[in-house]
Amino acid sequence: MKAATAPSMGNTMSIDKILDDYAPKPIHEILDNSAKKFADRPAVYFDGNVIDYKTLAYLTDRAAAGFQSIGVKKGIKVGLFLPNTPFSIIAYYGALKAGATVVNYNPLYAGEELAFQIEDSETDFLVTLAMPMLKDKADALLGGTRLKQIVLCGPGSEDVSGDSYVIWDQMLKTDSAVDVPAIDPVEDVAVLQYTGGTTGTPKGAMLTHANLYVNAVQFEKAMKGIVVPGQERMLGVLPLFHVFAMTVVMNCAVWAGMEIMLYSRFDPKLLANDLRDHTPTFLPMVPAMFAAIAMHKDTKEIDLSSVKIAISGGAPIAPDVKALFEKTCNTNIVEAYGLTETSPAASVNPPGGLIKSGSVGLPVEDTVIEIISLEDGKTVLPQGEKGEVCISGPQVMKGYYNRPIETADVIKDGRLHTGDIGYRDEDGYLFLVDRLKDMILVSGFNVYPTQIEAAVHKHDLVEECIVAGVPDEKRGEAVYAWVKLKDGAEMDESDLKKFLRDKISATEMPRRVIFKDEALPKTAVGKLSRKLLLEQEGYTS
Repeated sequence: MKAATAPSMGNTMSIDKILDDYAPKPIHEILDNSAKKFADRPAVYFDGNVIDYKTLAYLTDRAAAGFQSIGVKKGIKVGLFLPNTPFSIIAYYGALKAGATVVNYNPLYAGEELAFQIEDSETDFLVTLAMPMLKDKADALLGGTRLKQIVLCGPGSEDVSGDSYVIWDQMLKTDSAVDVPAIDPVEDVAVLQYTGGTTGTPKGAMLTHANLYVNAVQFEKAMKGIVVPGQERMLGVLPLFHVFAMTVVMNCAVWAGMEIMLYSRFDPKLLANDLRDHTPTFLPMVPAMFAAIAMHKDTKEIDLSSVKIAISGGAPIAPDVKALFEKTCNTNIVEAYGLTETSPAASVNPPGGLIKSGSVGLPVEDTVIEIISLEDGKTVLPQGEKGEVCISGPQVMKGYYNRPIETADVIKDGRLHTGDIGYRDEDGYLFLVDRLKDMILVSGFNVYPTQIEAAVHKHDLVEECIVAGVPDEKRGEAVYAWVKLKDGAEMDESDLKKFLRDKISATEMPRRVIFKDEALPKTAVGKLSRKLLLEQEGYTS
């Protein structure tokens, strides 16, 4: 891997020069290019069926024309509210080619979360499946939000009628050709990817076409000598609405003409059957998935030695989980690091070089990772000293959508302040040791305790609540809630969970609710204290 080139801090011209060197294109053009190079090669394997690259590109063009026929134009926000299916990929590149900005939505979101994101992002069109679990949530948004129309895909969509709905298959039959608008890759936003950032308040990270294009190239360069274009298979069990999968599983795979083995859900048994005959060469997953595969009886006899790279991201992987997977499946895991705000790849252990256990590796090309003093937020610390991890490079977001103050809080002097604490060793490898924020990592997904606390506090019997993450073998961390009820009130765990069901997602739902008779611990100024609570409960040293 080429050593990271250090842009001088605060000098935007250095980043501009780096971007010029990459000559970034609109991100949807990576599909056009691969369709020319690998026309008859498989692009997507899903549910036993294969779509080749020329067909994927054709369907994407039809989707782009279809989007334009219903009023999508440059700058319009198109939401993707989908599990992993070929619709996800076609709608993503199709909306971008039509000039839209894509907004990714988690299918597990509760109604209140969806409504907030639609209004905050200014989403006008939402693409989803006709299955009741998703359609019913989407239906509830019509009339109560700015949402104009819902594009329905898949079985059952043909039975739906009304001005509020657009049927995917009919939309693709439009007679018009796509009129691809001019895109400025450096300035134009391709994706609004929602994150709590360092505060937990959901914000749309503006990822430009250049951010995403460059990050795909950075990943390809990190894999130099390992990726054979047009010959690889990428496992797609990570949800494409997640930034890790959007870039690595989809954009990077399409860039290199890989076949994406796409799955709508993570099922170790189902996966075991496919892996025996259809082995991927690239295996990006979160630690909880590696653990589940390593421990599942149906996967223990599978030889994954043909896997070139197994990449762990989204959360730190426990050494025993890494060792068990590598022994069971006969392949190695490399750890990587990134954030929504960095599109997301920032560092990776070099597959062709030294891999350090416990480290998230070296910066990807043209990326600078610095450790900044926690005391003044400015001084760059020497190797071995712990401080805040700060990142600069061409993949760093443009900012948070309509939130200039929050943007200025995290991007200072050209550096993105991540809120993570770490250090770099004598070889430049990054080690993460703690987090400034109180974010909980559940199976690689960001969960923000303040949001869950706010939902719990909507119950009129609740007096106090603290939500925190505790260590969990399967998920990395589990969400626990400690609740003090008002005097004389009675409620059990099932009652509270039932109350929360339409207010938070399944990922955010507390694994345990512990009711306390006494007041919850507070700081000297009377603020509820997670730190003191966890110490009292024996979860911290």
